[in-house]
Amino acid sequence: MSGDLGGQIPFLCAGPHNVICPDGHATRAASRCGITPFLLDYHIAGRRKEYIRSISMVIKNAALETVCGITSKLPDNNLPEIAFAGKSNVGKSSLINSLMNRKSLARTSAQPGKTQTINFYNINSGLYFVDLPGYGYAKASKDAVAKWGKMIENYLYRSKQLKRVFLLIDIRHEPGANDKQMYDWIVKSGYEPVIIATKLDKIKRSQIDKQLKLIKTSLNMPQNALLIPYSSETHQGREAIYEIIDQILENTD
Repeated sequence: MSGDLGGQIPFLCAGPHNVICPDGHATRAASRCGITPFLLDYHIAGRRKEYIRSISMVIKNAALETVCGITSKLPDNNLPEIAFAGKSNVGKSSLINSLMNRKSLARTSAQPGKTQTINFYNINSGLYFVDLPGYGYAKASKDAVAKWGKMIENYLYRSKQLKRVFLLIDIRHEPGANDKQMYDWIVKSGYEPVIIATKLDKIKRSQIDKQLKLIKTSLNMPQNALLIPYSSETHQGREAIYEIIDQILENTD
C-alpha cells in the first residue's frame, strides 16, 4: 500500500477474533494479544512479503470451464468448489483474477449489474473458483434482481461440492441490506463465510480498525469468523486467502 501502510504488520490470528489486524512488531503483537500468529505479511525496509508458513497454493493452470444462466442446470462437478459473492463493483473480478494470476480471465462487464451468470473456473484441475453474480446494482430491474437472487440461492443450496464462500465487502462503507441478506443466506445454507474487506488501499491506515469493527458489528459476525482486509493494488491479503484455500484442499478427501 505504498507509503501509507509501510511497516504495517497484519497477521491472521489463531485467537478468538480471527481477523488480519494491523499492529506493530509481529513478535510483540503476538505476545501482547496472547496468540500465536500462523501467518505474517509485512513490508519493511523495502522488502516484499515474507511468511512464517510457505504457501503451497501455486496456480499453474486456470480456465473458464462452465457458464450457467438462470435456466441452466448446475454442473455435476467432482472437485471442491470455492464461491465468491459480493456487490457489483466491490472488486470481485479483480480478486479472482489476482488469485488466478491472470489479468482478465474473470469476466467483467462494461456496465455494472449486467453479469447474470455463474462462472466456474477450473484451477489446476483440482478445484473450482465459482464467480456468483454481483448484486445490489441500483439500476437493475426488480425482475433482474429476483433472477440473480434465485440463481445464487439455488447454487448455495444445491451445490454438492461447495466448501467455502468468500463474501466481499467494501471496507470503506458499512455493509448494506443486500450484503446482510447475502451473509444470512450463506449462513442459513450451512456455510461459514469468510469476509474479504476489499479496497484496503482506498482508506487511511488509521481508519482500518474502525472499518473492520463496523463490518463485524453490522453483519453480527461471531467471534471465530474470518475477516481479511484485501487490496487489489498491492495484493495485500492474498496470501491469507491462499492459506485458507490450502486448508480446504488439505481437508478434502
